[in-house]
Amino acid sequence: MDPQSPPFTPRQAAYLIVQRGENRESEDQELLEPLVQQHPDLATLVDLAHTFLELLRQRQAKDFDDWLMKALTCPIQPLKKFAAGLMDDYAAVKASMMMEVSHGLVEGLNNKLKMLKRQMFGRAGLTLLAKRFIMAA
Repeated sequence: MDPQSPPFTPRQAAYLIVQRGENRESEDQELLEPLVQQHPDLATLVDLAHTFLELLRQRQAKDFDDWLMKALTCPIQPLKKFAAGLMDDYAAVKASMMMEVSHGLVEGLNNKLKMLKRQMFGRAGLTLLAKRFIMAA
């Protein structure tokens, strides 16, 4: 690694982990591989993250329970906490893996509208908010 380059951040590592292997550039792969080899817990995390993403992408709800048990018993606390959160909303997570329907687009628009409202709080009325929302979409 070049000493002049900026440091490798946890956010960059997380992005590389969730990115599909075929979409990862070679220099990114070169950053991730030594980390995984040096830290066995990180290798477990990467494996569980890839498995979970494939469960979601391929809609493999039947394998979700096995993955959840592995995640709940792994030594990485943030992953255990994530799995516990999935367990709290187990029915919805399982249903999202079985159904073709997605509310992602609607949730994205709601998020965008709320962001615009926060930016404009106390500055303008609904007319300007509507115009900005339409222009942002």
